[in-house]
Amino acid sequence: MSVISTLGRPILGRPIIGRRGLIASAGLVASPLSALARQAPTPGNPAPGAAEITVDQAHSAPIPIALPSFGPGLGDQITAVITADLGGCGLFRPLGAVPPQAAGGVPDFATYKAIGAQALAVGDVSGAGSGSLRVEFRLWDVLAGQQIQGTAYTTTEANWRRIAHKIADVIYQRMLGERGYFDTRICYVARSGPRGRQVTRLAIMDQDGANNRYLTSGRWLVLTPRFHPTRDEIAFMSYANNRPRVYLFDLASGREQVLGEFHGISFAPRFSPDGSAVVLSATRGGGSDIYRVDLASRVSTQLTDSGAIDTSPCYSPDGSQIVFNSDRDGSPQLYVMAAGGGGARRISFGSGQYGSPVWSPRGDLIAFTRIGGAGFSIGVMQPDGSGERILTQGFTVESPSFCPNGRVLVYDRQTRAGAGGAGFSSSLATIDIAGFNDHPLRTPEGGSGPAWSPFNG
Repeated sequence: MSVISTLGRPILGRPIIGRRGLIASAGLVASPLSALARQAPTPGNPAPGAAEITVDQAHSAPIPIALPSFGPGLGDQITAVITADLGGCGLFRPLGAVPPQAAGGVPDFATYKAIGAQALAVGDVSGAGSGSLRVEFRLWDVLAGQQIQGTAYTTTEANWRRIAHKIADVIYQRMLGERGYFDTRICYVARSGPRGRQVTRLAIMDQDGANNRYLTSGRWLVLTPRFHPTRDEIAFMSYANNRPRVYLFDLASGREQVLGEFHGISFAPRFSPDGSAVVLSATRGGGSDIYRVDLASRVSTQLTDSGAIDTSPCYSPDGSQIVFNSDRDGSPQLYVMAAGGGGARRISFGSGQYGSPVWSPRGDLIAFTRIGGAGFSIGVMQPDGSGERILTQGFTVESPSFCPNGRVLVYDRQTRAGAGGAGFSSSLATIDIAGFNDHPLRTPEGGSGPAWSPFNG
């Protein structure tokens, strides 16, 4: 399901053009609610007190937002998820001790101004316990005293968490002018057991760590899951039957199939932006080359032939270029070439070795892992190699993956654990591309190699 209806111009943020009427997907329907306050101002007639807020401003001064409970029981739980989504991204500051507010009336704005709120989100839950659920939600600009958004969601009761994420996405978008990423998923490699005898399983969960489920049995080592851009499908590497190869996994059926036949090991897969192909690495002699595999015909095309180790390919969002890792100049560095191969140019020139590059969905940045004198680092640079910035460092930090709006990275972090630091613990974390709000992501057990899904519908 996509967003929804637009009741006038957003007051806090850039204009958003929405779709009116009923939109349904995965059993979830959203419909507009009529405005309860005067019409939102037009671009040429802004309301007094209306504030323009950008993401950059929210980094340094998170937006104070009041989130009264949507009601007892399930309403409290929905409110808690919305609060965690907005507070967890670091761009909003949910206010405590919020006065209650009925969803069906115009708020007492003076009350919310008194506690410093710039925005107010109110809601009401009905139908809980009957199997179906209706959640009404309204977003208000407290300073201008106007309704920004009004939407009613109808779905099954089991889908309540997704409604909460959808509401958080709408708040994010209407206030910041960018699409929210809370209604998304993360796939990763779940790790359990002692180092050297770890069991690895593909796992998938909501972006906040909820609804975790395992996709593979743990019989074989699995690595590097990657989402298809439009289908419920994952590409990954598996050591099944002691033959390391790239597989495709259908999330609906659980069916696995080998992708292509190569003389050596195939690994490091990633889908093309249009979903028609997978680019991957395959060993040959003492090195590895990059190949494109067409998903319809299963015909493979070799893209590199340097005699070195060429690996970790990732398309630019427009599909015209590929960034990859190669040791052709003596140490692992990052290179960019045309999507059809050829014309590779080096873009990393900092101190250390570079790997696991991934292109931002916005096209403006490439994230990477760097190993240097200070240990492991995760950073970003522009596609021409300029503007390199380190976001986080650690004993081992690697495998960055962008959320679908390009504002946040998920990555894995390994730390020393146990008596005397004899063991190691692996976990997932997220960090904003500005280098702030670095915090752990909960999983039932250890995790590595995360991949963030595209937007859900």
